[in-house]
Amino acid sequence: MMTSKTVLLTGISGFIAKRIALDLLNRGYSVVGSLRSLHRADEVKSALKGKLTDPTNIEKQLRFVKLDLNSDDGWNDAMSGIDSLIHTASPFPIAQPKNEDELVRPAVQGTLRALRSAQRAGVTRVVLTSSIVAIMNKDKPEGAPLTEEDWTDLSYPTVNAYDKSKTLAEKAAWDFVEKHPEMKLTTINPGLVAGTPMDEHYGSSLSVIERFWVGKDPFVPNIGLPLVDISDVSEMHITALEKPEAVNQRYIAADRFVMLPELAKILAKAYPNQKIPTKIAPKFLLRLIALFDAEVKAALPRLNIEMATSSAKASRDLGIEFISAKESILAAAASIAAVNK
Repeated sequence: MMTSKTVLLTGISGFIAKRIALDLLNRGYSVVGSLRSLHRADEVKSALKGKLTDPTNIEKQLRFVKLDLNSDDGWNDAMSGIDSLIHTASPFPIAQPKNEDELVRPAVQGTLRALRSAQRAGVTRVVLTSSIVAIMNKDKPEGAPLTEEDWTDLSYPTVNAYDKSKTLAEKAAWDFVEKHPEMKLTTINPGLVAGTPMDEHYGSSLSVIERFWVGKDPFVPNIGLPLVDISDVSEMHITALEKPEAVNQRYIAADRFVMLPELAKILAKAYPNQKIPTKIAPKFLLRLIALFDAEVKAALPRLNIEMATSSAKASRDLGIEFISAKESILAAAASIAAVNK
């Protein structure tokens, strides 16, 4: 266990970052959390307090700074006294924007802003939250799993603005490190993150499961994503920070690929009194719904595509034994059920 080290954790109010903050604090780290607005500091504190091993130390171990991905203000000061950087902040929409630059620019420029300010301050250890979407949009031979060697092809038909933002941001980070070899970068590439959120402010991360829970759709689109538990994603960030062998590596964070009809059946079996759809949606119906629903429109290019992912590298280097996709789905559902009583 590492103690008395200080980590700058960007986007600390995010679904993943709140859990990383908890695990860092419980392992003895001090955390400087960045927020676009300091009004959310109390929300973060209250999410953490009830789950900390020793909540009495929160005032000593945790403080907040105001940072924006689109502005240089405050970044140099924020890096003062920092030992390492975990950069999770990036726009994460439910639906795709009309102008892709709304996502791409802050993702890429924010990542470079964080890296430049770290490098100027002599902070060389960085863990970046990327995404499986920076890996999975490409052709693979049948049966061949996606690995960390794979990169999304930005001209691929399934690529949307979010996929582009995450791919370009990660590529920009690796390009920066190539030019500044003193920087020690690791990227974590999660799939769809499920599991138990820190509080009810889980944003768009659990929206797929929540959408089924509230019965928004009569059918289930036959699309899928690699799925991972939030606790495993957090563990990967912190272990990567601590292990020298993780330097200059990327890691897929996923238990396995899950198609949404399977996810819906898991929910329906666990909650038989909840009206959870399980019938697979016909393609023509989805095209019709997509005219009025931006979320469905964004999902259409991924229809009927089932892939495999390999998490062997994360298991080997970081010692991660992934929580099963089913367990993660049910944990997320239990939290959503509590919020939607």
